Amino acid sequence: MAGSPSFVIDGCDPFAEPGRAPGLACRMYRTPVGLAGLPRPDHLRQALTSALQAGDGTGRRTKGNGQVTDSEQDLAEVQRRHWQNTYTDHPGMYGQLPSAPAVHAAELFRAAGAKDVLELGAGDGRDALHFAREGFTVHATDLSATGLEQLRDAARAQGVDQQVTIATHDVRDPILLPDMSVDAVFAHMLLCMALSTKEIRALVGEVRRVLRPGGHFVYTVRHTGDAHYGAGTAHGDDIYEHGGFAVHFFRC
Repeated sequence: MAGSPSFVIDGCDPFAEPGRAPGLACRMYRTPVGLAGLPRPDHLRQALTSALQAGDGTGRRTKGNGQVTDSEQDLAEVQRRHWQNTYTDHPGMYGQLPSAPAVHAAELFRAAGAKDVLELGAGDGRDALHFAREGFTVHATDLSATGLEQLRDAARAQGVDQQVTIATHDVRDPILLPDMSVDAVFAHMLLCMALSTKEIRALVGEVRRVLRPGGHFVYTVRHTGDAHYGAGTAHGDDIYEHGGFAVHFFRC
């Protein structure tokens, strides 16, 4: 184990960090307010929920016919660690200005009278912060707890922390919000991460579930006309890994 206390679910440490050596020592956990001797209760609850929803009692996901998809699970875990390391090594890597799609989405959401926005794949928060500054209530989720910690710190610094809630979430799992609970959903380059076609369709179904009637879903993806399509390591299902980042390219 990587220090005490440690938590193991189906043989896996849900808080494992790359490069952490095992040892008989006190273990510290990263939290939004700094290092602590225990993970936050909501982070532990999310880890348990994700394990329960994973499928077969072993921590591995299954296909519809019950066949375990080890390769998909392995790729997803590699990508989770890669993003964790990326945000740790390059805080504020995307800058402070919002993306062009987020600026467009904010205008669309405002015109539609939206108030609550769910952002999937919020990362370190440049777009979530833009939505908050524009007066929206924002639910920001991402696979990387490190990125979300940076978002939380920035929200406090900008005085919009009361408008932003964050949650570490794997989009292959059900969205942890009630039916018809948000006015709008935004996902900038999230659907083209290392997700299979089946997982993307399930995620879109979840988006439809949490949207209120008449709600809007704005998303961006990369496609097969992209110069990087076909480059790097092929993982099947139009997913290619280039520079450590796995991308699902959508058909034109």
